[in-house]
Amino acid sequence: MKIFRASGRQTGKLATLGGLLLAIGVMTTLVSYSVTLYRLFCSVTGAGGTTQRVAADTAKVSARTVTVFFDTDVAPGLPWRFVPVQRQTVVHLGEEVPVFFEAENTSDRDIVGHATFNVTPDKAGIYFKKIECFCFTEERLAAHQKVEMPVEFFVDPAIADNPSTRDVEQITLSYTFFESKRGDGAQDLARFDAAPDPALGEKLFASQCSGCHEMARAKIGPPLGGVIGRPAGSVAGYPYSPALAQSGITWSTGTLDKWLAAPQADVPGSLMPMAVSDAAVRRDIIAYLSRADGS
Repeated sequence: MKIFRASGRQTGKLATLGGLLLAIGVMTTLVSYSVTLYRLFCSVTGAGGTTQRVAADTAKVSARTVTVFFDTDVAPGLPWRFVPVQRQTVVHLGEEVPVFFEAENTSDRDIVGHATFNVTPDKAGIYFKKIECFCFTEERLAAHQKVEMPVEFFVDPAIADNPSTRDVEQITLSYTFFESKRGDGAQDLARFDAAPDPALGEKLFASQCSGCHEMARAKIGPPLGGVIGRPAGSVAGYPYSPALAQSGITWSTGTLDKWLAAPQADVPGSLMPMAVSDAAVRRDIIAYLSRADGS
């Protein structure tokens, strides 16, 4: 019986072949997971303007502000209308801010979509932190359904401490919705059409109303604690306009909604300078005011 032994040359060839096969295996694995690895890299570093996801806002609010703009798009072939409810907002660094986006499925079939997102300038990505967003999951929108979707975010005050980002005064948050082929387990966007949310309303009140109003004391505007059921213009010592004081309005969820939508049209001659045009925002702010009253 003959015993064959590999020569030194054959052993070298086998080692080379094994190395090549190992390298091919590693490269194949990296290619297979390249998208996942790249997304992980971006989520950690903020590369490409990738925003960060956090559980809560623990930052201290700064006096410095930045203007955040909102931009939306849909991929070719996706029959959705997708727009920001507000085009821009001015926020304090560290301030938790809720904003809304509107999506409408204009087709005759239910569609699952997924939103990609980023901010510009890219270097601001690591400091732009989302607490809640429809972009975290696959989302189903029923045929001809229209919903308003909240996003809650803050800009980390550390952006002002980094020499490379302290010059950032404007940030654009951009979304693009694509049709998703992974419909299993998708969440239904109809959940955002649920009952009024007083917890979200409190955040909206803080971001949109607290510049002029507090609950317990007069500021630029009158105190709003106990406003439900109170006659308009009746807080002692506050200088209401004669128009509002004589309006005969008693504040309820309905009268507050009409007032906030267009105060000058509701009570001509009143001094209220701001309107809340979005119905979902008004709904949640009024829910918060009602809960604060114990209603």
